[in-house]
Parts: sequence; C-alpha cells; structure tokens
Amino acid sequence: MLPPLPSLTPETYLNRELSAIAFNERVLALAQRADVPLLERVRFIAIVGNNLDEFFMVRVSSYIKKAHMGLETARPDGITPSQLLYLIRERVTALLGDLRATLRDLLAELAANGVYVHLFTELAPNDRAAVSKFFEEEIFPILTPLAADSARPFPFISNLSMNIAVHLLPDEKLDQPDENLFVRLKIPETLPRLVDLNRIRRRYGGADSAFTHEFVWIEDVIADNLWMLCPGMTIVEQHPFRVTRNADIDYEHELDEDSDDFADVIESGLRERRFGEIVRLTVQDTISPVMLQRLTEELEIASDRDVYVIDGALGSSSLAELASIDRPDLKYPRHVPRQPEMLQGYPDLFTAIRSGDIVLHQPYDSFASVEEFFASAARDPQVVAIKATLYRVGKDSPLIASLLEARDNDKQVTVLVELKARFDEENNLEWARALERNGVHVIYGVEKFEVKTHAKVCLVIRKEGDALRRYVHIGTGNYNTTTARFYSDVGVFTCNTEIADDATRLFNRLTGYAPRTTYKRLLVAPDYLLNNILSLIDSEAEAALEGKPARIVMKMNQLEEDQVIQALYRASQVGVKIDLIVRGLCCLRPGVPGLSENIRVIGITGRFLEHSRIFYFQNAPADRRVYIGSADLMRRNLYNRVEVVTPVIEARTQQRLLRILATDLTNTTGAWELEPSGRYRRRTPPDDIAQPIDSQTIFMQDSFGFDKLP
Repeated sequence: MLPPLPSLTPETYLNRELSAIAFNERVLALAQRADVPLLERVRFIAIVGNNLDEFFMVRVSSYIKKAHMGLETARPDGITPSQLLYLIRERVTALLGDLRATLRDLLAELAANGVYVHLFTELAPNDRAAVSKFFEEEIFPILTPLAADSARPFPFISNLSMNIAVHLLPDEKLDQPDENLFVRLKIPETLPRLVDLNRIRRRYGGADSAFTHEFVWIEDVIADNLWMLCPGMTIVEQHPFRVTRNADIDYEHELDEDSDDFADVIESGLRERRFGEIVRLTVQDTISPVMLQRLTEELEIASDRDVYVIDGALGSSSLAELASIDRPDLKYPRHVPRQPEMLQGYPDLFTAIRSGDIVLHQPYDSFASVEEFFASAARDPQVVAIKATLYRVGKDSPLIASLLEARDNDKQVTVLVELKARFDEENNLEWARALERNGVHVIYGVEKFEVKTHAKVCLVIRKEGDALRRYVHIGTGNYNTTTARFYSDVGVFTCNTEIADDATRLFNRLTGYAPRTTYKRLLVAPDYLLNNILSLIDSEAEAALEGKPARIVMKMNQLEEDQVIQALYRASQVGVKIDLIVRGLCCLRPGVPGLSENIRVIGITGRFLEHSRIFYFQNAPADRRVYIGSADLMRRNLYNRVEVVTPVIEARTQQRLLRILATDLTNTTGAWELEPSGRYRRRTPPDDIAQPIDSQTIFMQDSFGFDKLP
C-alpha cells in the first residue's frame, strides 16, 4: 500500500513567480555565452525583455490586485502577495543589472564587427546635422507634445509606449526654476526604435558605409531636437520613461448578461486592456529626483515597489530590431528542416499514415508536413469534412488558407477558435471572422467561457470505398508556421480507430452538449487528464513497492500542480527514479532527503524554445507507456483548459520519442540542474566526456537523437 501523500510546505514547494524569473536568468545566460553568435545573443536579451513585459502585465498585476485587497496567500510556498512583490522586485532588479552589463559588452563586441549603436554625443557634427534634417522632415510632423497644468490633466500613458517627460521654462523665466512646466511626448509606435544612420546619410547628407550597420535610438534623436517643438521655451530637462499596465482580460467578469456574442466580449476586453492599472514604471538612471517624483505621483504608483531604474536605453525587447539586421555571419547557420523519412516513398500523406503512425519532431522535421495535411484535406475530393482546434496560428497562415479552400470545395469545415489566447486575441478574432464569412462553422469555446481550448487536434474524415476513414493529427505545439521554425515540438499522425473515435467524441463535446463524454484512449482535460496522470504515477510507485525497476520521465514547459507534485514526491519516496525536463517554472523541489532524493529536474535552453510535452511511465501497459499532448502539469492546464494528451501506441513511434528524452537527459551544454535550494546550476560535462553534448545540435543532425534512455 502506498504511504500517505506528503504535505506541501514552504520547504517542499517553490514559488511559481520566482521560478519564472529563474527561467529568464537562464535565457540571459545564453546571451552571455561566447559560443553563441553575437546577434543571437542580442536576440536572447530581447526575449528576456519581452518575457518580463508579459510577466508584469499578467503575473505581477494579479499580485498587486491581491495586495490591494489585503489577501493572504493560500499557496504552499507561504509567501503573501505583498511579500512576493518585493521579492520579485529584488530578483528582477538583479536580473536587469546582469542584462545591462551583458548588453554593454555585446554592443562593444558588435562595434568591433561593424555594428554600432551610437550614443548621440558620439556623432560627428555632419551626422548630427543630417539627423536634425531627418527629424524635421520625418518625425516632427507626427509628434504631439501634451502639456499638463491646472487646465490640462496629466495625459494618458499607453501600455509599453516609449515617452519623454520634459520640464521647460519660458525664456523670460529662467531665473525661476520652481516654475517648471511639464510636457509629455509620446514616441509614435510607427517609428523604428533604432534609426538607421546610413539611411539618413544617404538622404540628408554624407556618405554611408557599405561595411557597417550604424544606429541611434529614436528617443535620442527626438531629445536632441526638442527645441523645435517648444519655441520660446528652454528645455530644463528631459527623460525617457515607459510604463507597463495590467493587460490581463478577466473574461468571467467581462461577460455581460445581455450579450450572447463572445466575440463582442473579446473586443470589449481588448479596448479596456489599454486602460489597465499601471504595474511598472521604467526610467533611466539619469532622471532627476524632481521628475521621478512627479511621474510617480501623477501615475499613482509605489516608488519603492513599482519603479525600475535602468542604466541605458529602456525597453530591451526593442533589441529584436537589431537582431534582425542582415548579417548572417553574426547569426546561427541557417537550419533547413528535413523531410521526415517516414513520409518518403508514398504517393500521398494519407497513404503514408495508413502504413503506420508517424511522429514528427519540429523544427528538426519540416512543419510542411502539417501544412500538407491541411492542404491535402482541402483539395482531396475524397475528404468530406475537416475539424480543427486553433489556438495561435499567426498572420497570413497557410493553414487558414487551406481551411478556406476546403470550404470553397464544398467540404464541411468546423473550427474551434480560442479567442482567449492571451495577446493573440485580436489576430484570432480577425481570421475567425474571415472563416465565418466564408461559411466555415466557427465555434468560440465550450459552455464555460473561462475555459480555454488549448488542445492541438485536427480530424480529417475521408471517404474510402464504401466506408469513412478518419485521420488525426495531435501535437504539442500550435498550428503556427512561424513559431514552428523555432519552437521544439512533437506531433503524431494516426488513423488508429480508437483515437479517431475519441477525436470525434471530443469535437462533439466541444461543439455541442455532451458533458458525459468518455474516451478510450485520449486523456482530456479538464474532465479526465489529472486523474489519469495521478493514476499513472501511482501505478509506477506500486510497481516500485513490488520490487520492480520503476521509472518516470516527463518533459514539459512548466510544473506547478499540487497533487501531481505530491504524487511525484510519494513515488520518489518508494524508489521510483524520476527525471523531469522542465523548460520554465518548476515548483517541485528535487533532492530533498527523505522526500525527493530520486527526482532530478533539468531545464534546457538553446537556439530553439523547448515546447514539447512527452510523458513516459516504465510499468504502464505497452500501448499506454508514452504520451504526448498540449498540457503542462499546471492548475490552469488541468482545471481550466481543454487539453488533449494522447498515447503513442506503436512501438517504433514510442522508441523515437524515448530517443528524444534520452538525448535531452544527456545534454551538457544547455542543461541546468535545479538544486534543492531552488537555484539552478549549469550542468558541465563530466571529466570522462571529451565532447560536450548539445541535444538541439544532435536533433538537427538526427530528429530523434540517441538510441536509449541513460
């Protein structure tokens, strides 16, 4: 009999938000690696900046709300919202300090390679004159200074916008500094953050350099020419600033009792998002105390909690512009995904799938196979219907084009569109309505609006002879051609009858009323996934109690759910060997004596974003031993989302997935081990290994890597 589940306490449960910050520390470490090309290192800094923006817009904003309400924590880590906000500030401040030091070093290395981001004071007089002409002709007409005084309220500051705060005095009152007037200048989003100096030289004077890329920050261009906007005034001081607002939409409370159109709810939420409460003010370290006090008072924020002082240009997410310049010698060598061997030698994709299940590992295997699945279904005269769940497909998607073509070819097309995919709501709404206009059956969700449909499933029904055959694709990643190039995901094509039956039931459940739907093969959240995962973990623990070798290997993005962590702790206590490959946040504390000695946790960072979810249970029945799917082991995935996890049934496809796990577990270049303290330590190669192992590099050579689990 299994022992009782261990309790979760601050000693056994790591804080989710601090673990998320630790992930960004590991991403920043990629920008610090000398073996990573320079512009890719810049890109990793931009990714950290973007991640932190979203972290504050969603996670920090929720804790500010809780702190305002005086709520005490109910989570096992024992940290109250107020305490957590100051812990976040401490960790983020340290992270930003490392980021800025890394960026200074990178900019120096880039300059040595002909890529310059100039300080404005470094510009030669002729360049400065050319920049002034550029400002006068291309920037000046679209700027709008907004004064704030007794007759005019402080202007609204939009989320993530770049602004300049200006103190000025009338020329005749320069001897009265207490009479400073305030103007806010918003930098239009239509302007590039990094201004191409060579382009300015070509147009406004001077010769550009064919051998260098040279830029200046747009806020420096504007600051140097503010006098044009304020004739008769003297600029006393000017400082850039940037605010972050709460951008999370509360769909449950946004729902109007009189509205039956969820698309209207989304549109309303998007309009309200820009007015969310301010959760962060970012300023440069050159700002004066007087200006900083004015901003904090006008924006009504806590100066000791919400203000972040930065050394250098604000908004490091903008560095993505720099990373995108045309310098292939400063980037990773181009990777061309392979055409999977399991698809070769067949006249069409459907014939290949009938010959046996097919597992793909993107971006090492080409995502074109998934695009072909949609395109073939749209054009094949034997296909009668297509059903798909779509979460994030991006703009100008060939998959959407295929669904529209399928409808033009008189096929029945049903698409469940998740409008609540955070920060993709507007894009999803746009193409969902395009599908509707073309006659596609578009469903916006199940009966409870707060439940997101996160599953990645496509079902194609094809008439073959006198019968119908169903083909299914289930994946771990979005049906998104763009992200498929740099997200690491797995997917399976199958025409297995039981999985096809389950997929059919799933779509009936999503589009109609079928709350008692059951499944033979698929593990579907929120109804069945959690209990099945717990049962698989417990079965492995029972096998260990019987003296059998017992092993669990799980690869996912995040691990946070309480019951899963407790079950893993108990399995460890009875001798199950557990390897967890968790890219991002992990609330489980490994290596605790008497509790988690048999659990090892690693996180892998590298060129591609690790996004696959693969689960292996050694003692499960042979056809239920390996699973893939859309769900991380988090409360939101297990309780508040429609997720699909499928068993990979055939032995040869199972083996391919086990090879992925085996290769990841041997990684010695991009892997970080989570220590009992909650800190991560970068793994280094053992002395007896001559060549460091990078699993992503190996996958680029062979999609499935090494042969067996270590």
